[in-house]
Amino acid sequence: MLDKVDLALSLSKEEYKARVPVLRQHLADLETQCWQHHIGSLIVFEGWDAAGKTRCISLLTEKIDPRGFRLHSILPPRTYEQHLPWLHRFWARVPEYGQIALFNRSWYRRVWEERVEKIVRKAQWRAAYQDISSFERTLADDGYVIVKLFLHISRKEQHRRLTKLEANRMTRWQVRPEDWARHDKYKQYLAASEEMLEKTNSEWAPWTIVEATDSCWAKVKVFDTVIGALESALRERSAVPAKAASKSGKRKKAR
Repeated sequence: MLDKVDLALSLSKEEYKARVPVLRQHLADLETQCWQHHIGSLIVFEGWDAAGKTRCISLLTEKIDPRGFRLHSILPPRTYEQHLPWLHRFWARVPEYGQIALFNRSWYRRVWEERVEKIVRKAQWRAAYQDISSFERTLADDGYVIVKLFLHISRKEQHRRLTKLEANRMTRWQVRPEDWARHDKYKQYLAASEEMLEKTNSEWAPWTIVEATDSCWAKVKVFDTVIGALESALRERSAVPAKAASKSGKRKKAR
């Protein structure tokens, strides 16, 4: 799958500068409409270290109402969380109806980093595929929009970016020893990524692979993907008969 991705795709800076202001405003309008229609959404950012996840999130949220979204940067589970069902901490971060939750890393850590680094047993990460499918299906059946983005770069490009960040005294803090350790295991992480994308791609929670070598291309594709998903949800909601929509709205407000 990932070996067929065209990582040479790019967008000129002129086109990027022309499109981004329009996309920002459109997303801000959609945030308001989703709030009015009680449509909650989860936007998941996964992918390689130094692929640009944080930059994409910053641009995506720059102009939208901060009252309408929450950003969750997912770290390894805390000690007390290790004594709870592993998805508990993600259920606790499901947004209210009408709000947006953005995840910089997510529940996919279980079948990616925790798998490759052998933090959990093989039986645990294999069972996680069904757990994830059930989790996402339950949310989708309840009307949530799920957008999953995998930012993809080559091993060579990752090495170039980590080296560049480390060479600059203003950005070297962003590179940690574990980033290089994961880079050395690029092939293992690639195999885990392939299986993750294959086993967890679904009609209700599809993956979008973002070609992230060119940052302009990546950022615009992220905008287009999120906007397309929210527009589709709003169209479906507007197609619901007025009486049914009214009942749905009352139920969601009461939650």
